[in-house]
Amino acid sequence: MPLKKAVIVPGNGAGDVERANWYGWANKEIKKIPDMTCLLKNMPDPVTARETIWLPFMEKELKCDEETVIIGHSSGAAAAMRYAETRKVFAIILVGAYTSDMGDETERESGYFSRPWQWELIRGNVSHIVQFGSTDDPFLPWEEQEEVAEGLKADLHKYSDRGHFMNSRFPELIDVVKKFKEAA
Repeated sequence: MPLKKAVIVPGNGAGDVERANWYGWANKEIKKIPDMTCLLKNMPDPVTARETIWLPFMEKELKCDEETVIIGHSSGAAAAMRYAETRKVFAIILVGAYTSDMGDETERESGYFSRPWQWELIRGNVSHIVQFGSTDDPFLPWEEQEEVAEGLKADLHKYSDRGHFMNSRFPELIDVVKKFKEAA
């Protein structure tokens, strides 16, 4: 299947996603890639980011499928991984991915961390997995980011100065999407 679409799944609590972090900028940049479209929408249940609400939204509203790269940031990365456990997608790009609720009540309520991660199922449903992580992330321990990379055998882009990737531009992300499109 060819790559035709990118879907940006934001972190929880992002507010207006067009103005949050790098999301709106990346949405515009991806749309400049020939024969690519990009979807960025405010998610339902934006604070708790419940799996039972976000995954059906990704399937029915955002129509994530075998021609889609899901770009998930923080809670959106958790959603992308759970989505790919049971559905085929072209690729996932995980930004600030993690494996546990880290003792946080909202993270626990989201439902993503209530059971073991099915790394093999995800790898079997996804052609390409790229992960961006930073050792100075103030929210996520590096060990959890490494656990994701190891479990998924992801192409890990490791930084020491990006924090939780809450900057307004993210050119390395666009480069990865372009490479996926060229290889498709």
